[in-house]
Amino acid sequence: MVEQWHNLGPVKLLQKKPLQEIRIDRTKIALSYVHGKFGAISGVCNHVGGPLGNGCLEGELVVCPWHHWKYNRKKGVGEPGFEKECVPQYELKIENGNLFINLNAVTQRNKLPHPRIPLARPVASKRPKGPTRVLGISTTSMEAEYPRYSTSEELLKVALESVAKKQGATTQLIRLNDLKFRHCEGYYSKSSHACTWPCSITQMDEKDELTPVYEAIVHWADVIIISTPIRWGSASSLYYKMVERMNCIQNQMTTHNKVLIQNKVAAFIITGGQDNIQAVAGQMLGFFAELGFLFPPFPYIAHSLGWAAENMERNVAFVQASTELNDGAYDLVRRSIEMSKRLLANEKIVGEHVVRAGRKAHGEKLHKNHSLS
Repeated sequence: MVEQWHNLGPVKLLQKKPLQEIRIDRTKIALSYVHGKFGAISGVCNHVGGPLGNGCLEGELVVCPWHHWKYNRKKGVGEPGFEKECVPQYELKIENGNLFINLNAVTQRNKLPHPRIPLARPVASKRPKGPTRVLGISTTSMEAEYPRYSTSEELLKVALESVAKKQGATTQLIRLNDLKFRHCEGYYSKSSHACTWPCSITQMDEKDELTPVYEAIVHWADVIIISTPIRWGSASSLYYKMVERMNCIQNQMTTHNKVLIQNKVAAFIITGGQDNIQAVAGQMLGFFAELGFLFPPFPYIAHSLGWAAENMERNVAFVQASTELNDGAYDLVRRSIEMSKRLLANEKIVGEHVVRAGRKAHGEKLHKNHSLS
């Protein structure tokens, strides 16, 4: 192969950084300098294209800043045990105080096949026939060994039991308190493309237990009902811990024009010893609208004794005895099921409309960003 040498610049200048990204036209190079020796490999990670030159060094390994894949800084081979997972290596030479690189790589990129994550399967274009599938998610935090009574969770349970009995719905309850999952770690803040679907954390950490939530929301449920207590005027900390991890669902629209949520209905149950119900509901409605969910008429039920009535024993007793709240929880899910059935009856029309609207919104974002650049 014909050599194609390119002058990278003075050696004394390039020696100042142990790792840096060099761009030559469309070619990205991760150039390193350790213990008096240069190394040059492709600056594009095999995983999802992370910028290796913007990463860091661990000994002789370049660590991708996005998801921490590692490659030998001189040879481009993967870390020990993954040597066949390699990126191209480039030849270097020094002449007259300048560093030159041969842009015709010494080695080729090689990607190993990786098992497909079940969550990554395509979202079914049409829902199979059968009972409406209702997912309930309780976001109440409590001790596992000595669980307390949760007004929001109990109303959710009542609602699920009632629609299963009266509407013939198939139901599933997920208690976030039972799951051990990591906080969102800001992959989107590194790059929008670093926030992947399935979630980057889910892909890398087998012990992370948010997979059932992703599976149920994206692939299983027709209707989701989220219940939360009010904590200092906000939804629970577990609620926010979950929804921050949902960014990977919304981000697919931004990065791939891919809508994961279509023709699905969301509604909410909000209770607490403090007020601020409408603000809590507003955040929940706004967030789940961004994911692509639609809402039934009167999309939440709520209860609070008010800011000055912090007698929680009284609050619990009130909810337990309230026919209005228990019937209201059932009616909330019933309305959601009715809306889901109407959506699914017109699935093709609504689905095409959602995709067109998503593409239009995505195009407007790109146009706006281009105008500002």
